[in-house]
Amino acid sequence: MSLGAPAAPPALAPPRVTRLLVWRHGRTEWNASGRFQGQLDPPLDATGRRQATDAADDLVTTGLPADALVVSSDLVRARETAQALGDRLGAEVRVDERLREHGLGSWEGRTRDEVARDLPEQYADWMAGRPVRGRGGEDPAEVARRAQAALADLPAAPVAVVVTHGGTGGRLIEALLGLGPEHRRVFGPLANCHWTELAFQGTRWRVLRHNVGAPSAGPGEGAARRSGADTGPDVAEAAGVSDAPLDRGATPDDAAPAAGAPTDADAGL
Repeated sequence: MSLGAPAAPPALAPPRVTRLLVWRHGRTEWNASGRFQGQLDPPLDATGRRQATDAADDLVTTGLPADALVVSSDLVRARETAQALGDRLGAEVRVDERLREHGLGSWEGRTRDEVARDLPEQYADWMAGRPVRGRGGEDPAEVARRAQAALADLPAAPVAVVVTHGGTGGRLIEALLGLGPEHRRVFGPLANCHWTELAFQGTRWRVLRHNVGAPSAGPGEGAARRSGADTGPDVAEAAGVSDAPLDRGATPDDAAPAAGAPTDADAGL
């Protein structure tokens, strides 16, 4: 058996949409308090609504075309975020339930502290980066499949903005890049109202920017440094590293929160 370099992801036929922004919704009160949301449906809080407006303004003023598709998860926190961009573009927001968040079973509605106290074995699995046994909810591979199916059903367009969630966005990005579960921590999590930009170049998807947010997002809200280059990825950003502190909470199937990290429990897988 050869122990050479890992195989490259398989070549893909060109999709109908060749530029993609995977945009996580703005902040909710549950994000701020460290409560797992999953497929439960809290709305944006005042900070989240402002984040959505600021991000929509930034996306349009920095070159998002007026004919961009805007497609959203059916959960209200994503729809509210998407509508801010739809209003700015004068575009209809498409809603697709296949973009909703990863179902988290018995963890939904609980805080991280409550899970650690009441479900210590499951919490230990999460802390160790193992599959969480007995939690219920969805398998990560199924989340990736449904998100990819939603993307495949979009009409032809030069760019689509997919407004989704930390877990589902992470699974979609990994699937497009051909990354398996062992690579789940290659990219840092998306902060609230931040996005990853991908382009289909040649025969595969490529990350151009990761965890990008509007300049108005302060360090306490997960501001990310902009790449400033349209022809290639900023390596630090693509690794989830920036000059400003990122909102690095974690979700149930990702790394456990680092000491001193913000409380956001659904930051990204």
